[in-house]
Amino acid sequence: MGDRERNKKRLLELLQAAGTGNAHCADCGAADPDWASYKLGVFICLHCSGVHRNFPDISKVKSVRLDFWDDSIVEFMTHNGNLRVKAKFEARVPAFYYVPQANDCLVLKEQWIRAKYERQEFMADGKAVPPPGNREGILWKRGKDNAQFLRRRFVLLAREGLLKYYTKEESKGPKAVINIKDLNATFQTEKIGHPHGLQITYRRERHIRNLFVYHESGKEIVDWFNALRAARLQYLKMAYPELPESEGGLRIFPTAIVTGEVCLQWPSTGGQCQSLAASLSTGGQAGAHMIKSCPLHRRNWPRETEGLIKLVPFLTRNYLKQGFMEKTGPKQREPFKKRWFALDPQERRLLYYKNPLDAFEQGQVFIGSKEQGYEVSEDLPKGIRGNRWKAGITIVTPERRFILTCATEKEQREWLESLRDVLCRPLTPLHVPTAEAESGCSSR
Repeated sequence: MGDRERNKKRLLELLQAAGTGNAHCADCGAADPDWASYKLGVFICLHCSGVHRNFPDISKVKSVRLDFWDDSIVEFMTHNGNLRVKAKFEARVPAFYYVPQANDCLVLKEQWIRAKYERQEFMADGKAVPPPGNREGILWKRGKDNAQFLRRRFVLLAREGLLKYYTKEESKGPKAVINIKDLNATFQTEKIGHPHGLQITYRRERHIRNLFVYHESGKEIVDWFNALRAARLQYLKMAYPELPESEGGLRIFPTAIVTGEVCLQWPSTGGQCQSLAASLSTGGQAGAHMIKSCPLHRRNWPRETEGLIKLVPFLTRNYLKQGFMEKTGPKQREPFKKRWFALDPQERRLLYYKNPLDAFEQGQVFIGSKEQGYEVSEDLPKGIRGNRWKAGITIVTPERRFILTCATEKEQREWLESLRDVLCRPLTPLHVPTAEAESGCSSR
């Protein structure tokens, strides 16, 4: 047994204890977790606790603040904690495997949690997860014109760097052949209207082609997603062997991160070094300091290992922001029309569509740097008024101005913040081909 208030206080202290990683969810990195798996010894957020409830033989959850805790369970949590348990269950996470963050969709979190604890795919003493390689299977794909989801056979040829799909399962010729170098995949469950909805995009004749697919099995669609990421990693390693420092200023020391080695003796680190997922969930700084301080991790590691870490952010990407705005035309005298916008931060493109599930964009704006003459400003130019929406945004490129309006001032602030975020990012070797190919905008 135990004293309710005393044990609650001990648990709250554990959440903030230095060197434990308990201040962030052990599975998605969300700040200030209020739940815990008392069978595994980790602190987790509300959303991830819902997933843990689905396999009670492996994990059992309690609320840190609301439930009663025995002394023995509190002792178990004290002797484990997020970093120690993560070192066990995330010892060998492949570089291509997507580690979900707090804002990611449920299917990504669910399959990550099941892969870790239920299938135990990443443990140091378990069988290493091989790269997915080639893959073939059926996905439900939305038709370009009729908006119906129909069964389509997809084939991934990893070595050749190609993804193909066929309109008929036994047809000889593919409907489309997609080069992995031009491909991105991102879960868009709300937009597609399915909890396993995946959006695959690729370049086709200087436009962006969107494929919207799903599979009834959460594991199957996430396996497809990670197979595409693995193929992308293989391509990027060949295309950019000398990629410079990690993007975004994230300081990552790629030792225990890739190999799964953990130091349990170095006293100044509080007992152990963080894994990649733990480092990312805390912004990378604490993990970088801990690994840098540990003598086990002062080796000269192969350059190719460092390259894996630096390439990971470019495997797939999510849109920084999506939503409806109204826009006028190039003469700025045309009527404002409602369009769906999607901001791709890595390719620095603002794409706009008539409808969110259109197969092709109507136009796109390349967002360069301030030094190149690009600007983003609040409000509308003098003499221009929106139609229904009045909160304005002006994007200035070397070729023209794009005049947009938002439904609310809140939406305006969010779009301005996102656009300025992209504007302030430095151009990288992966952006150069995009910048050279674009002239500021292409339209349909």
